[in-house]
Amino acid sequence: MTLLSTVVATSSKVAETSARSVKTRLLADFLRTLDLEELEVAVLYLSGEIRQGRIGIGPSVLRACAQAPASTPSLPLAEVDHAFDELMAISGSGSSARRATMLQALFARATQQEQGFLVRLLAGDLRQGALAGVMVDAIAKATDVPIAEVRRAAMYESNLGAIARAAVAHGSAGLTRFQLKVMAPVDPMLAQTAKDVDEALETLQGDVAFEWKMDGARIQVHKQGDLVRIFTRGLNEVTAAIPEIAEQARLLPADELVLDGEAIAFTASGRPHPFQTTMRRFGRKLDVARLQQELPIRAFYFDCLWRDKASLVDRPMRPRAIVLSQAVPAALLIPRLATRASDIAAAFYDEAIARGHEGLMAKSLDAPYEAGNRGASWLKIKRAHTLDLVVLAAEWGHGRRHGKLSNLHLGAFDAATQQYVMLGKTFKGLTDAMLEWQTREFLARVKQYRLDKRVEEADTMEAVRKLSDQRDQDDDGNGNAEKPQENGTHLSLRSGSREH
Repeated sequence: MTLLSTVVATSSKVAETSARSVKTRLLADFLRTLDLEELEVAVLYLSGEIRQGRIGIGPSVLRACAQAPASTPSLPLAEVDHAFDELMAISGSGSSARRATMLQALFARATQQEQGFLVRLLAGDLRQGALAGVMVDAIAKATDVPIAEVRRAAMYESNLGAIARAAVAHGSAGLTRFQLKVMAPVDPMLAQTAKDVDEALETLQGDVAFEWKMDGARIQVHKQGDLVRIFTRGLNEVTAAIPEIAEQARLLPADELVLDGEAIAFTASGRPHPFQTTMRRFGRKLDVARLQQELPIRAFYFDCLWRDKASLVDRPMRPRAIVLSQAVPAALLIPRLATRASDIAAAFYDEAIARGHEGLMAKSLDAPYEAGNRGASWLKIKRAHTLDLVVLAAEWGHGRRHGKLSNLHLGAFDAATQQYVMLGKTFKGLTDAMLEWQTREFLARVKQYRLDKRVEEADTMEAVRKLSDQRDQDDDGNGNAEKPQENGTHLSLRSGSREH
């Protein structure tokens, strides 16, 4: 029988070291001590998740339920998991009070360290410098399964506990059951950055396809017969918010499809709206019928991950592109050009900019689809460089900003130290509406709000250093970089909220 205290102790040890290799070893050593029934729960807890998902209990309720702590550890891990099942089952009149009573009873059996761990775990705020990414490494180390196979399984299964259990029970063979499935969204493949088409061509070997980079909302469309479900890059379902795209997808000839694309709102003149305008179609409280009239939205697709009983993710982009062109009308495809000629690619880039888009994507035609990864085989080329940074802290404003969260401390994650590095602070670019909104929600940004991204997708220090080196190369030789509006670096911010 494994006690919760052993999980808490492991989490504390992991938090005390900044070395990823040490974190991985500590986690792997602990995983080897668990039996199969406890493994899934322990892996999830150490990854900052619980098997039951969100159970609707906020931090204030959790803190209010804290009791005088137990003097010695005695709370079995299995009983904690069972208690969470019972909490999930409570509903109806008086459910809040009954949940609070159950939590108080659970906390009364926990030590002070265990209580703190449970509060952070249930609030989605476990901070130990080792969550999903390091846990994947630890599962591979603990089970002697190749890391590539564990990472591949994690592309299609968010429950790392289930992956660990399958790897322990059946090794590599046990992970083969984790595959792309229709109606089960997966994290989209992401791109690294190139400053221009020449750098992209130098980086990517073999045949290269260039695509217009449209600044829309990333969507993943799943079709099975007449059933269509549409998901955001954060894997939230938005089918009801964009019914015209769902209806259009329903008419596609294939019986089963999983498509990757962008949803974009256009002006009456055919120019794309700014990203934040498009995102109005995805708000929490929507008058969909009115928005369909005021802000029509269209879908453009650039990849096909599944067609008619067959997954395509492991196949190179070239055959995926062929299947895509067969399944989707040309009018719904993002413009694409295959070339290794720099001048032709540059002209294609200029055309994309002239049409109001961000720039280009450059993709290797020989590479598979790497769900959830920022693969080196996809490069984004755009004129205005942006960084998606995490809000580490916010200060109250002064003057007309009095009473509002204003100055933002901005940071990027450094994989080498497993810590966030503060890059500076700013309040520039924030409108009154943004100030009101970020004070209310504590989600802030300067260029635009990226509600379609999660905090794990923020740019890392590696991206910051690469951009800094690139700006140094762009310097005019007199210490004066180009004007920001011509080739600027904008900070696109996100808070540390898990929900967003």
